[in-house]
Amino acid sequence: MLRTRFSSLLPVLAILGSVTFLGLGTSWAKHSLFPLVGAQGTTAVRVGLSALLLVVLWRPWRWRLRGHDARLVACYGAALGLMNLGFYMALRTIPFGVAVAIEFAGPLAVALWASRRALDFVWVALAVAGLWLLLPLGHSVSGLDPTGVLWALAAAVCWAVYILFGKRVGHLHTGHSVSLGLAVAALVVVPVGAAHAGSALLSPTVLLTGLGVAALSSAIPIMLEMVALKRLPPQAFGIMISMEPAVAALLALGLLGEHLSASQWLAIGLIVAASMGCAFTAQRRAAAAEAVLPA
Repeated sequence: MLRTRFSSLLPVLAILGSVTFLGLGTSWAKHSLFPLVGAQGTTAVRVGLSALLLVVLWRPWRWRLRGHDARLVACYGAALGLMNLGFYMALRTIPFGVAVAIEFAGPLAVALWASRRALDFVWVALAVAGLWLLLPLGHSVSGLDPTGVLWALAAAVCWAVYILFGKRVGHLHTGHSVSLGLAVAALVVVPVGAAHAGSALLSPTVLLTGLGVAALSSAIPIMLEMVALKRLPPQAFGIMISMEPAVAALLALGLLGEHLSASQWLAIGLIVAASMGCAFTAQRRAAAAEAVLPA
């Protein structure tokens, strides 16, 4: 009985652990690495060391990679690298939780793009309302830095591209595609970080902190997400991962002292609700499709 109960709770705990470790790693990076090497250098250290960790873990050279798949992995990795760079550039001037909420527009747009059901337009309306409250579109807005918002929106676009190419490399082993994708991402962002921070990237303090950030914000979350994905349908996984903006905002409040206004908390709540609703609708749709299939 206890084993069955733990088995049912394991994917939920894995996802909660994933978003928590990701938030802890990002908060640590913003607090400790930004003052030393800036957003560009932080991205380079985080992505570069994450790639090194996963390449050593998965040894992607064990699998054969065809030319067509190599091109797809290259696009997948480039989108991943640019997504990370855009996100960390946004964190320079806007709160962590707000940046995550804006970035969530990317996967939401992918999920809703092909939908024509009336209920899905409710999720669109919630997401648009949340973004309207966050984005500096008028004179009486929450005071977010427009440049930071643009970087977060760029990260959202890259996240959408990353998802689309991620689906196209889905036939590859997860360890193969993820480790190679992160290696490509490192090739994209490490030169940018090196140009900005120079030899400061090789400081023992930066490297040790970066290794911890890489483990917390990449290696551990990816492994926990794999545990959850093996035990949950993709739609249920999407519902649970939607808590990430709220968790990020809470961690940033406690660890970075980033206080949000009531309208910003409301906006994050609307975007989380839109993401959860979208995933829930997809889950119901998939269940209905399975029910009408012949036995």
